[in-house]
Amino acid sequence: MLGETISHYKILSELGRGGMGVVYRAHDTKLGRDVALKFLPPGLTGDEESSRRFIREARAAAAIEHPNICSIFEIGESGGSTFIVMPCIGGSSLKDIVMSGPLDADRAVDIAVQACRGLTAAHDKGVIHRDIKPGNILLTEDGMVKIVDFGLAKLRGRSMLTKEGTTLGTVAYISPEQARGDEVDERSDIWSLGVVLYEMVTGRLPFPGEYDQAVIYSILNSEPKPLSSLRGGIPAKLERIIGKALSKDPGQRYPRMSDLLKELEAAARKSRTALVEDRADEKETSIAVLPFVNMSADPENEFFGDGLAEELINALTRLKGLRVVARTSAFSFKGKDTDIREIGRRLDVGNILEGSVRKSGDRLRVTVQLINVEDGYHIWSERFDREMEDIFVIQDEIAPRPGTELVKKYTDDLDAYTLYLKGLYNWNLMTPESWVLSRECLEEAVAIDPGFAPAYAGLAVWYQSQAYWGSTPPIEAYEKSMANARKALEIDEEMALVHDVLAGNYFLYDRNWPESEREFKRSLELDPTYSISRVNYGLHLILNGRLDEALEQPRIAKRYDPFSVIVNTWSAMILFYAGKVDEAVAMLHETIGMDPSHWQPHYHLANVYLDQSLLDEASAEAEKALELSGGASVTRMILAATDFVSGRTAEGDRHLGKLLDSAEKIFIPPTFFAWISMARGDPEEAYRHIKKAIEVRDAWLNFNRIAPRQLRVLGPEIDTLLRKTGWEK
Repeated sequence: MLGETISHYKILSELGRGGMGVVYRAHDTKLGRDVALKFLPPGLTGDEESSRRFIREARAAAAIEHPNICSIFEIGESGGSTFIVMPCIGGSSLKDIVMSGPLDADRAVDIAVQACRGLTAAHDKGVIHRDIKPGNILLTEDGMVKIVDFGLAKLRGRSMLTKEGTTLGTVAYISPEQARGDEVDERSDIWSLGVVLYEMVTGRLPFPGEYDQAVIYSILNSEPKPLSSLRGGIPAKLERIIGKALSKDPGQRYPRMSDLLKELEAAARKSRTALVEDRADEKETSIAVLPFVNMSADPENEFFGDGLAEELINALTRLKGLRVVARTSAFSFKGKDTDIREIGRRLDVGNILEGSVRKSGDRLRVTVQLINVEDGYHIWSERFDREMEDIFVIQDEIAPRPGTELVKKYTDDLDAYTLYLKGLYNWNLMTPESWVLSRECLEEAVAIDPGFAPAYAGLAVWYQSQAYWGSTPPIEAYEKSMANARKALEIDEEMALVHDVLAGNYFLYDRNWPESEREFKRSLELDPTYSISRVNYGLHLILNGRLDEALEQPRIAKRYDPFSVIVNTWSAMILFYAGKVDEAVAMLHETIGMDPSHWQPHYHLANVYLDQSLLDEASAEAEKALELSGGASVTRMILAATDFVSGRTAEGDRHLGKLLDSAEKIFIPPTFFAWISMARGDPEEAYRHIKKAIEVRDAWLNFNRIAPRQLRVLGPEIDTLLRKTGWEK
């Protein structure tokens, strides 16, 4: 088949073959990327009923979006053969790795943990893999596990693809129930992963045999040799975990893959101890602070519980050696009845701090519990019945560290502090109405207490964002943002958020790259866990062509803030700008799964699809972004541009007309009109809009060079103009 073109895939080379088919590297001529094509053996889909079942089950597998599962781009047919299109992943298969000998126990457990996470996501969707083996576990060059080949996957409650009485899967890794031809559930995957883990640690299979029947006999009747008899230094806990996974009776194994995952994660840590005990033998202490539940009669007091939790997060990040999950990810569990141990697993932390607040007049009752994720037991709990004026004392008592001021008391005025918490709460609601209320609260807070640094910092962020996403002219917003940032730093120079604002302003509105980098580095020096600053710095690095450094920033950011839609969206776009299109698309889809109501991942996905000339897909995502954003001008811009590129001139004109009408009332970035002009095929008009963008210091102009290729306004005259106006430093 080498050299042939199947659909729009040109076969380049063979990557491997086995009982589940042949895999080829192919070039997607439509999207200009290399992919992997797996042609399945006719026996799997040889009749119409089997084919229907396979496609149904493969679609279910394709719906699983998880970093540790290889995506399925397409299922197709050619010449009576069924093929699956997947990313072409660089790196090695675990099969090749274990052939070189046993792995270090820590590395083996890390690989197993990642595989467990992917399989847990699959099982949660009702999909059983049924063919877990080293050949179906790939490791990318940066060590990330990707599980492939859900071709044997089975939906719970659905018929098996194979005929009754036969088995599927590589014999050495199949469970006893598979060997007997019995119905299987997720415990069969647990067995297979146990075999893989045994092999990684010892370098040999637990049930060897010279031929298939001998292996099956061993699986059904023999016990594996103890790990400790084959290799020294194996932790006893790990040996117990593998032994339980390899119980011949499914009822004696872990009931669910998530249970095995919990045990493996615990084995990967030397101990999970209380934050306050600070034991020296723990490599890294980690914690998530959940939003405090509002127990007050007035629902308006909800802002207070959220604010108290956020203040504690900010305080705890000041402790060296403590990994604190960012607010966005910790707050993603708000209002959900999720088990504490599950929250800890998903956030990858050893400790959870949760609590409640009851506020009545000037009286407060704050109840707090610190919980060990591994066993679910309370490490420490306390109840504080105090006056409102004691709120800062309460915070210090919750997060104690002798000789260190964790909670900075920026104001003595409770009214100013309460307004500040309301401002933060409304900012995070992310609606036009709440943003207006946020600014009003913050402005009132600084009017009451002109020395209240955090309120100035909030205003600095507010004005910066409005110049970018809102409708405030950039120069006006920039000046107000800078004034508030400088005021905050006069009071407290060590505010990481404010240095991030300065860095963003220098790069968005001044194009002063050296000053921008200096402020980003200062922000991350003060708070290495500040995820938003990391992705902002990643964009700065991308725009300066420093791709390797740029890609490192979202990797770190996602560790501290794994469920933030903003962090994940911009992480995906950094991947896209670095040329990693498939990974970017997969991450954007995963981000949409986190919060389908958030418009930004839809907007950015529309940009990616437009750049790749997937016009129908781009239009659908742009429509969704426009709807979810309530008509934000940036979403209408990308929809209009997509319409013009697609030849839907009337629709494009309609959206352009609405933008022009809006521009008579509010500020619309001139860069938007430049990009639409390019989509309409009018570069001269686009250049006129670019000149206007330079004049008003439009922040969006920074992204002209990495906009969808059909929209970019390029040419040496633009660089010359930037230098002449003094904008480019």
